[in-house]
Amino acid sequence: MTTLDQSTIQTLAVHLESAERERREVYKITNDYPNMDWDDAYAIQDAIRALKEAQGVRISGLKMGLTSMAKLRQMGVDSPIYGFITDYGSVPDGGEIPVNQLIHPKVEAEIAFVTKRPLKGPGCHIAEVLAATDFVLPAVEVIDSRYENFRFDLKSVIADNTSSARYVLGGCYRSPIGLDLKNLGVVMEKNGEVVATACGAAVLGHPAQSVAMLANMLGARGREIPAGTLILTGGVTEAIAVNAGDNINVRFQHLGSVSMRFV
Repeated sequence: MTTLDQSTIQTLAVHLESAERERREVYKITNDYPNMDWDDAYAIQDAIRALKEAQGVRISGLKMGLTSMAKLRQMGVDSPIYGFITDYGSVPDGGEIPVNQLIHPKVEAEIAFVTKRPLKGPGCHIAEVLAATDFVLPAVEVIDSRYENFRFDLKSVIADNTSSARYVLGGCYRSPIGLDLKNLGVVMEKNGEVVATACGAAVLGHPAQSVAMLANMLGARGREIPAGTLILTGGVTEAIAVNAGDNINVRFQHLGSVSMRFV
């Protein structure tokens, strides 16, 4: 049950969506609406999605955020958050990303899933996710909060579509069957230097757990993950800030590498 009225939700959606398009920093919205709740935050995100679709944007998948145990403890919450990704957010492997289209971009390495069957909670679990997965592939998400200096609380960041901006998918994909996703190693290099290392277990103990949680969170709102959905499961590495001139290359054990250049 939302505490904000529909008019306020729509106004805040326009505020945040235009901040993204105009590359403009804003203050976190809970400054003005301290009593807004989780339903309000997702209602604003849904309104942003509707605005984008009305502009002709295609929604290309879903994403999870705050999926590392350390990040959850740091934020004092017990479950991750979710958002959506767009067609204009997709950048080809090895492609260029203009920083003048973003505010303060950061990159994080992720393991992406693509479903072959729908998934719906409650009660969705890892085994069900793996059975419903067509393939997994390596990804890098470029996050870019619209909030000043990346300063926000959880409700504000949910409303801002979990800082979604760009993403790059690798060309190597594999069935999850027989793949040790929990111990799959990841190494991120920035300009040839290693800046982060991690393994799949950094995401909720297993990246498929992230997909199960997404199905359960959507199920609580009467929704499901459709077949054929691309899902970014959340950063296995911390988010690394990037600037024009930076080259990022991420190596994924068994899944090849993903690279991009910021210009």
